[in-house]
Amino acid sequence: MIRNLFHGSDKVVEKPYLGGGKRYNDYGYGFYCTELLNMAKEWSVGPNRDGYVNKYEIEVDGLNILNLNDKKYNILHWLTILLQNRTFDIEAPLAKEAKDYLVAHYSIPLDGVDIIIGYRADDSYFDFAQDFISGAISYRQLSIAMRLGHLGQQFVLVSEKAFERIKYIDAEPVKANVWYKKKKARDNKAKNDYFNADKYRRIKGDVYITDIIDEEIKEDDPRLQ
Repeated sequence: MIRNLFHGSDKVVEKPYLGGGKRYNDYGYGFYCTELLNMAKEWSVGPNRDGYVNKYEIEVDGLNILNLNDKKYNILHWLTILLQNRTFDIEAPLAKEAKDYLVAHYSIPLDGVDIIIGYRADDSYFDFAQDFISGAISYRQLSIAMRLGHLGQQFVLVSEKAFERIKYIDAEPVKANVWYKKKKARDNKAKNDYFNADKYRRIKGDVYITDIIDEEIKEDDPRLQ
């Protein structure tokens, strides 16, 4: 099966390579793409910087794809990968304890994985994740927050085998004065929807990170579905 991918950048990228990019991206080193053209346009620009959407095709048959949206995973698996790669504010003792517990119990082996599909930690997603490990919001609230704003799924190449399959098609210029506004509007809407809607507020029975740690809640617990 051939899938169409888009990569937003400040430059044209004709030859992606393994080991490029930043170590502290959501899933570590890899080539970060999306299957949504408009999403890539938003990701390509800065406040005062135009960008490019690079377009590719990739044959995925025979590749080992870790899809974090699969029913056998939950948001804590995504969060744990994020904790292992991104820089979090974990000065508080609870946040440190939360990271240690999640890494010990919700890590996913990535050996042999060619592609990772999962949420992108835009500003609002990252804020929600930090609030959760700090005990400010519950697992239910985090789950709802992750669905707000449709902030994007990433399609990340993480193996040499995957890079051998990707084929550059062309690149399209993107104007910051159009697409950065759209990017900020989407992100702000997610935050506003979360903080302004009554149904996202705490309810009796909500599970917090302290409950997960104290009760040693495992990944197959129905409260995490």
